[in-house]
Amino acid sequence: MASAHLGVGARAGVPVDEVLALVEAVLREAGLTRADVRSLGTLDARAAEPGIVGAAEELGVPVRAFTAEELAAVPVPHPSARPLAATGTASVAEAAALLAAGGGTSVGLLVPKRKARRVTCALAGSVPVRPNEDAPGVRLLPRTHGYIAGEPGSPPTIPTPHTTAAMDMHLHTDAHDLRHHGDAEVRDEKLIDLAVNVRTNTPPDWLRERIADSLTGLAAYPDGRAARAAVAERHDLPSNRVLLTAGAAEAFVLIARALPVRRPVVVHPQFTEPEAALRDVGHEVGRVLLREEDGFRLDPAAVPEDADLVVIGNPTNPTSVLHPAGSIAALARPWRTLVVDEAFLDAVPGERESLAGRTDVPGLVVLRSLTKTWGLAGLRIGYVLAEPATIAALERTQPLWPVSTPALVAAEACMSRAALAEAEHAAHRIGVERAHLLAGLAEFDEVRTVPGSEGPFVLLRIDGADAIRERLRSLGFAARRGDTFPGLDRNWLRIAVRDRVTTNRFLQALDQALLMGG
Repeated sequence: MASAHLGVGARAGVPVDEVLALVEAVLREAGLTRADVRSLGTLDARAAEPGIVGAAEELGVPVRAFTAEELAAVPVPHPSARPLAATGTASVAEAAALLAAGGGTSVGLLVPKRKARRVTCALAGSVPVRPNEDAPGVRLLPRTHGYIAGEPGSPPTIPTPHTTAAMDMHLHTDAHDLRHHGDAEVRDEKLIDLAVNVRTNTPPDWLRERIADSLTGLAAYPDGRAARAAVAERHDLPSNRVLLTAGAAEAFVLIARALPVRRPVVVHPQFTEPEAALRDVGHEVGRVLLREEDGFRLDPAAVPEDADLVVIGNPTNPTSVLHPAGSIAALARPWRTLVVDEAFLDAVPGERESLAGRTDVPGLVVLRSLTKTWGLAGLRIGYVLAEPATIAALERTQPLWPVSTPALVAAEACMSRAALAEAEHAAHRIGVERAHLLAGLAEFDEVRTVPGSEGPFVLLRIDGADAIRERLRSLGFAARRGDTFPGLDRNWLRIAVRDRVTTNRFLQALDQALLMGG
């Protein structure tokens, strides 16, 4: 085995134990031991940190200090904004590891950036050069995707079968803005909002009153026991299978930080926050790209067998496709965490194809949001349903009192029988209004919609949709651009389902926008 070199980025005051714990995890991932390490590289301003010095002494290797200018000159595959702002390099750990290993065309990352609370670590060494590889300095040594071959419980190394879905396992520094969301389309402008999928005329009055009444108790710390029990009862689960979160988006961050993931895969097009959260902690994220010609339907065979984390939405945002529960459950494996984002399933009558409440699917993690149906995006409330051990791991990663008292009160209220009946009625109403929207869109030869839409939004394709979106803005309507979703391009728009009067006005505006381009 060629020599390996560590790169470490750390906050001031990081203890030796925390540095060594992350180093050991990185070495295990590479299938190496301390004896394989030749040096530890870091930013010169951190080279005298007791935690780094002590870790190097424990490893028996020298500390190699690099200036911010030297580190900034090294291209890294997992850039982050915070170290870039602080030091001028987008990843101290990756850049330092590559420099410590000597640089050059034969050097690459054996393990990309991994994170703990106050420290990051990467491992570099010599990698063989082969035709058509990525640029020097960012290549990964071919391995069994992070698993030590033959390790108990590790997934088998099986070639990915050819399927109708495209598999994209490259490092992603592409143009998709994963942090762009629909609210950016309407911020600071008075437009009719078809970009955000929150149900209009919400929260209802009774829910506003419950939230307002909770404000008298703000002096006390939040107590989530009642809300947690209410969610558990609603899904016929014990409370230790429930975790309340500040919206479903927080759950993606917890999953990325808390679970021991080595080869995550996200099924796209879908909500981009799961991939963004995984990338933020240093993971290389694989993508399964579902195709328009297949109706953006899931083919379970498209997911690599050795993926240990799979994320999929149901119904999927932005395609509005509702995948069969059986197809999603077929993705479960003993070694895999299967994350199903059901943020919009309460907008589907009868919550068809839901996996919430299932305890027979190994590694299943179901995420739910209360912000869409109940108009609570500004309050931030959602929850996770999973095995008790997974819930405990996620909970340890949360800060203290992560969900506010008003949000807890709202969660408990939305679990009542009356609230569930109201949500079911709203789901049927959405279905009627969606059918009206789709019928109107079908009148346009230029417009193609994804068949079988089941969510509170529809995805449509128009040649030059980016220009159409700007014309719609000039006519008073905000639509969600599609090109920020992996698997889509500038010719896609997502439109929220609204009441019939609003839809008719939108269809008239769309007609004008198309004529303006003719």
